[in-house]
This record gives sequence, structure tokens and C-alpha cells, in this order.
Amino acid sequence: MKPYRHIVNYYECDRMGITHHSNYVRFMEEARIDWMDQLGYGFERMEAEGVVSPVMAVALQYKNTTTFKDAIDITLKVEEMSALKMSFAYTMKVGDKVVCTATSTHCFIENNRPVAIEKRFPELYKKIRETIE
Repeated sequence: MKPYRHIVNYYECDRMGITHHSNYVRFMEEARIDWMDQLGYGFERMEAEGVVSPVMAVALQYKNTTTFKDAIDITLKVEEMSALKMSFAYTMKVGDKVVCTATSTHCFIENNRPVAIEKRFPELYKKIRETIE
């Protein structure tokens, strides 16, 4: 899987010219959406079939600052996967410099009830498993 690239926009920076910390959660979501698209099973397909994947937990560690027009390359990998939830690990870099590491945990819900991704989307489950191994 190729990394997702986000170019920092001017409006994402604070008065000091540094990317505001809250934007990194958005960058993580952009990277997850891109990752799913690369798997050939985008979020819009899952949602069209009635399944959503809300965030259960998120944690970030800021290592270095970024500024307007910096190109942040975001790699993600599945850190943990069970029948009902999945955790991702993210590494965000500008060049060789790590600027942020993070994790997020998500579940899968259909009709307000937890759903097992392996049973509901076996093709997607298999593709995700292949990225882990």
C-alpha cells in the first residue's frame, strides 16, 4: 500500500504558522479513506450497504511541527483486528522526519448494532488480513 500524502493548507495553520494539532485527526481519516480505496472497497461502498465505522478511540503523539505547504506522507497499518473492531497505527513524516505517530480504533455498525466484518464483508476482511500478514 502506498502512503497517503497531505499538503498542509494555509487554513490548517494557527497564528504561529504551525499546523494546528486538531488537523492531524482529519489527516488520519483522509489516510484511512485512501487506504480503503486502495483495497478496492471504499467507505462509500460500505456505507451504501448500510455499515458505518465510527471511531472508538484515538491517540496522537506529536514529534515535530509542520507548516503551510509541507507534504505529510502518512503510512498506516492494521495494528489489531478482531471480529468487531480494528485498530490502525499511523506514522506521519515530512521527508525522513517523523512529525506525528498515532493510533485509532474503529468498530462496525449496521442498524445501530455491532456487525462482524468477517461475516458481513468477507472479501474486504480477506484483503485487510492480507495487509497484516
